[in-house]
Amino acid sequence: MNAVPRVNMAGGLLGPAFDHLDRLTDRHGLFEHALHSVPRPEHGYCLDDVARGLVVACREPDPGPAVRRLAALYLDFTLAALHSDGSCHNRMRVDGTWTDSPGVGDWWGRALSGLGVAAVRAPSDEMRARALDGFRTAAGRRSPHSRTMAFAALGAGELLIGRPGEQSARVLLRDAADTVSVGVGTGDPAWPWPEPRLRYGNGAVAEALLLAGAALPDPVLLASGLRLLDFLLRIETRDGHLSVTPVGGRGPGDTSPGYDQQAIEVATLADACARAYAVTGDPRWLAGVRLAWAWFLGDNDGGTAMFDPRTGGGYDGLQPRGRNLNQGAESTLAMLSTAQHARHLGGLG
Repeated sequence: MNAVPRVNMAGGLLGPAFDHLDRLTDRHGLFEHALHSVPRPEHGYCLDDVARGLVVACREPDPGPAVRRLAALYLDFTLAALHSDGSCHNRMRVDGTWTDSPGVGDWWGRALSGLGVAAVRAPSDEMRARALDGFRTAAGRRSPHSRTMAFAALGAGELLIGRPGEQSARVLLRDAADTVSVGVGTGDPAWPWPEPRLRYGNGAVAEALLLAGAALPDPVLLASGLRLLDFLLRIETRDGHLSVTPVGGRGPGDTSPGYDQQAIEVATLADACARAYAVTGDPRWLAGVRLAWAWFLGDNDGGTAMFDPRTGGGYDGLQPRGRNLNQGAESTLAMLSTAQHARHLGGLG
């Protein structure tokens, strides 16, 4: 693996590197936190991050041995977290013991996202078969929470596009779309978002509707996803750069910039814009991917780069006086995911 995300002097992306992700991973899973670039085993692992890691590792078009090893380990962790009734554990200690009871929180939705991607993109037939079995088990459950169902829809949509006859994915995707779309198009035209405030993982809401619209297919859902994504891009762009929703959320009366800005918000927006381009072929959605990668390069409210070129790690947050210097799993994966889109869509800088 290369030591840093490879960029040229103009910031054009030559390819992501997985060294810091590998550093955060041991024989059990992916450590959630780091002190600067040093892993913090005492905080253990969480399925939220491992499932995101499974998506990123399986999405590599030509994975080398190290990335294939990471994908296999993350799949093992995700399947081990899965209970026979379809619910999932989220947190594990460094000794390999779970610290929580199985549930259907966000981590369940992200597990479905990872398993759905792995079922069609994992680097071996055996891994794809195991991921499909796990997806079918988890897909038997439902969550009452729209954000959780949006995450689940991402895996169901990927799987249905790759395997159009997969009924478990089709039924879950329809149910997820019904949950996510509640309130869409019924509020103030100036605030078309289906919630009174933007919260977290906002790009996933738009992408879930885009995927459902493309995979079911359902032109009404597709149009709704495009409208929400257009709104999200407009409200999260300031002076020509991304100014994403901070940890505390953003409502109609809030002005940007807001802090603490998280890399995961940038990554979900890049995911949704890349999906919109794949579905529509409209080059205007490439602008969102450009803005997202530029945010990591330093074109943001702080004017500071959000990944470490020495380690390949992503920084944990953009704050009023600079960046959080810790390089945890979520931020590193968000950077790698955005880098993958930028490379795929032409090395955008």
